[in-house]
Amino acid sequence: MRKALIASLFVLLATTVASAQHFDDYFTDQTLRIDYTLAGNSTEQYVSLRELSKADGWWGRRVNLDEVPLAGNGDLTLYDTESGKVIYKTSFSSLFQEWITTDEAKSISKSFEFTLLVPMPLKAVTAEMVLRDNTGKESMLRHTISPDDRLIRDRSKQRALPYRYLHNGGDSKECIDVVILAEGYTAAEMETFYKDALIATNEILSYEPFKSHADKFNFIAIESISTDSNVSVPQDDAWRETAVGSNFLTFYMDRYLTSGNVYAMYNLATNIPCEHFIILANTDTYGGGGIYNSYTLTTAHHPAFRPVVVHEFGHSFGGLGDEYFYLTSDNNDEMHSLKHEPWEPNITTLVDFDSKWADMVESDIEIPTKVTKERTKNYTVGVYEGGGYRTKGIYRPTDVCRMRDNVAERFCPVCERALERVILHQTLEQK
Repeated sequence: MRKALIASLFVLLATTVASAQHFDDYFTDQTLRIDYTLAGNSTEQYVSLRELSKADGWWGRRVNLDEVPLAGNGDLTLYDTESGKVIYKTSFSSLFQEWITTDEAKSISKSFEFTLLVPMPLKAVTAEMVLRDNTGKESMLRHTISPDDRLIRDRSKQRALPYRYLHNGGDSKECIDVVILAEGYTAAEMETFYKDALIATNEILSYEPFKSHADKFNFIAIESISTDSNVSVPQDDAWRETAVGSNFLTFYMDRYLTSGNVYAMYNLATNIPCEHFIILANTDTYGGGGIYNSYTLTTAHHPAFRPVVVHEFGHSFGGLGDEYFYLTSDNNDEMHSLKHEPWEPNITTLVDFDSKWADMVESDIEIPTKVTKERTKNYTVGVYEGGGYRTKGIYRPTDVCRMRDNVAERFCPVCERALERVILHQTLEQK
């Protein structure tokens, strides 16, 4: 029996070693930038390849290469062409995938820029780019990437913009690099930007689980100068020339501040360690937005700047959903399908609650969970109705959370766990 057990352990160990994936087996220390165009409407979506480019240095994760911590509503998978083995995978969301849920998408087609960074493969790979709508319907593009393709633009000699490390947790190969871009700051306002960027950095790192894992993050502020001060506010007929061309009134929503100029963001960060974007807008108008594995964009001079930048980073870094809801006719009924489980880890339709935070709900907690009078202090994990912009049919983990409103002093326990899972997936081998 003992010999059999030892033999079994040896086979298991050999299998584990044989299946272990090492970065250097498949990739070089370079970054491959893939620019896509996402296009379509509420019923049909398409993915097109725009351009490939490369630069020296790979700043992204070197562990858990073939897995993602969160499904997102899209993913990119790289397959070794010869063996068919998955060698890299990343997931994301996009402004386009939000737009297809709007009324406008029912009557017109539009295109959106989208970019992903992956490590440069040693040899030819097959890339599979998949988009999913809120019902799980997929659109796909498969294409081959050969590292010796002469049409891969070489950006390695492009001069990097001036930048500063605001927080240096360690080597970029082992840490998560968060780039902060200046939006609507002129050359004369750069010192103001650096002060604002430091405020954002310190505020994010004051929240758990970022606080406990500060040594796993680098925050880097880039001097991206705008021609005009402030940003575009279409509802005031104010259009300005800024670094990434952001504007309020996205999807005709007054407070939604975004940018469709994704390629420009990556141009500004060329040859600077970069995995996540925070874009600070030089305005005191309230608003912002955060898109999973795409970017956070928020206003730096509104009184609520500190809690809002943390909230939006919860979206873009951790894929967290909004836990607030509308009591007016502005209720967005189309963003989430009540017949499907949303991919965001902190909201549920109860279609597949076991995949969410069911394991964190104590047995004596009723479902749905009633709201208490001491709402601003109630971080008891339950199943509270209202979230994802809807008053009915979508549930949140606690009655108060940074993903719900600005009175929260922290993320709720469910969001903290989800964020930590992303941090550890990016920095520690999970196998």
